[in-house]
Amino acid sequence: MTLDDIKREIENANTILIETHETPDGDAIGSSLAMYLALKSIGKDVDIVIPTHSRAFNFLPGANEIKTEGRGIKYDLGIALDCTDTKRLKGYEPFFEEAKTTICIDHHGSNKMFADFNYVDPVAPACAQILIIVLRKLGIEIDKEIGTCILTGIITDTGGFKYDGVTTETFEFVAELLRKGVKVSDTYKRVLQTKSKANFLLTKKVIDRMEFLEDGKITFTYITKQDIEEVNAEEGDHEGLVEFGRDVEGVEVSIFLREIEEGEYKASLRSKDYVNVSDICIMFAGGGHEKAAGCTINMPLEEAKEKMISHVKTYLK
Repeated sequence: MTLDDIKREIENANTILIETHETPDGDAIGSSLAMYLALKSIGKDVDIVIPTHSRAFNFLPGANEIKTEGRGIKYDLGIALDCTDTKRLKGYEPFFEEAKTTICIDHHGSNKMFADFNYVDPVAPACAQILIIVLRKLGIEIDKEIGTCILTGIITDTGGFKYDGVTTETFEFVAELLRKGVKVSDTYKRVLQTKSKANFLLTKKVIDRMEFLEDGKITFTYITKQDIEEVNAEEGDHEGLVEFGRDVEGVEVSIFLREIEEGEYKASLRSKDYVNVSDICIMFAGGGHEKAAGCTINMPLEEAKEKMISHVKTYLK
């Protein structure tokens, strides 16, 4: 689809639903809230539906208006942001699928093109960066509030501007947001440098359990449901735990498993230089980016561990 298609569909819609993927990160939350605030500014009747999200993002403008379910109406337009597949809407996909028209705006190469109109740019380092271009096309001014949400998405998905996907355009956009009054340093601290006590305690467990495999090219670690309960962890308190293994010298792939239910684990993979972890996660019906991806595995811990390690090993040099 083209930006003209997006513009037409939004202009023709009165009631609009905005959704994003399960366990949303800063790009998912930031992009969704930016779109929500932008559409409200032009008089649209908009609902943003995100069942659960980390309290770390409660500082964002509009966060107090997030709903946990739709109104039970057939929306004119459903917009999914930073989401590869309707399955990742996790139980709330009917609200999206029942809309008269659907749009997906995303930056994942593994996107399933599931909407009526799909605007996907896998080269963009964040969905939020794509949104700047979309809002310009709509003629919507990016003010300080919208800009703060967009910046949160960019900072999160670029790891604080350190990943390969960062472009000159990324810094040009951030400079523009600075001129709008967005506080870059404050947002950076809130998103990347402020950790909850639960996250700190889980970090200790993850590091204590970390194993170095294949001559130190792979790290493996995990947390259980019991661990999460012991530290009173909330949504989002597991974020960033996969990064510790990858950042060790000589490590190419970090594998982190988080128990959801007995025999069910969320796997997060990160790579440093050459392994495409998205390809690995696709084998388990997941996906993501070349150097950051995830999937769900339904099997006991030891079996899940061996399966993941076995697949990763085939990609090592």
